[in-house]
Amino acid sequence: MNVLIVDDEPMAREKLSRMVSDLEGYSVLEPGAGSGDEALTLIDSLKPDVVLLDVRMPGLDGLQVAAKLCERDTPPAVVFCTGQDEFAVNAFESNAVRFLMKPVSSDKLSDALRRAERPNRATLAALTRPAANNGSTPRTHISARTRKGIELIPLDQVIYFIADHKYVTLRHEHGEVLLDEPLKALETEFGDRFVRIHRNALVARARIERLQRTPLGHFQLYLTGLNGDALIVSRRHVAGVRKMMQQL
Repeated sequence: MNVLIVDDEPMAREKLSRMVSDLEGYSVLEPGAGSGDEALTLIDSLKPDVVLLDVRMPGLDGLQVAAKLCERDTPPAVVFCTGQDEFAVNAFESNAVRFLMKPVSSDKLSDALRRAERPNRATLAALTRPAANNGSTPRTHISARTRKGIELIPLDQVIYFIADHKYVTLRHEHGEVLLDEPLKALETEFGDRFVRIHRNALVARARIERLQRTPLGHFQLYLTGLNGDALIVSRRHVAGVRKMMQQL
């Protein structure tokens, strides 16, 4: 079976390559991929049987790559590789996903490759759901149902959440999606990264550029990634936003 190794650290790829090469019945497709985008390109051209996929990578991470593979008719089997991340390990175990915890051992590598399965969208979506009041780390991705299926949006790409009737609009670096999660639940889970500026709006603290008062006395908040557009801050939340900005 042909194996493609995807990891943004060259030394990690080299180590896994040596370990896979030592296993009977497996061959490594060299030189492997150092990013999610590169992985998708190589998967198209090399047609691997199995992909060893690092979870945390700049750009497209492992979950996003797997989500894109789910859109294909015959995706390769996937084994996720993760570091010492208790949340990630617990999430993978609870959803019966094949994963390897770094540093990887030969026995576990052999077992994971033997039991590797094609990625499943329902399973990927489950990995991004919040744990039920068990103190685990909040999600790193938000899952949204779209016409493409289930999309996984990295939390650090989210610009704002705005509630409108029964849905919440999530604006991110590459567009918008609709969520069926309550705004209050999102605020509770991600309150350390987002701030409420209106009864129906949460914005990413890291995206805030400036707060400006208009000639009519309204307050507008400018955010990175909105191309000069601004959101209205309600008078009730102005003081809180100002105080938070002083602490950034």
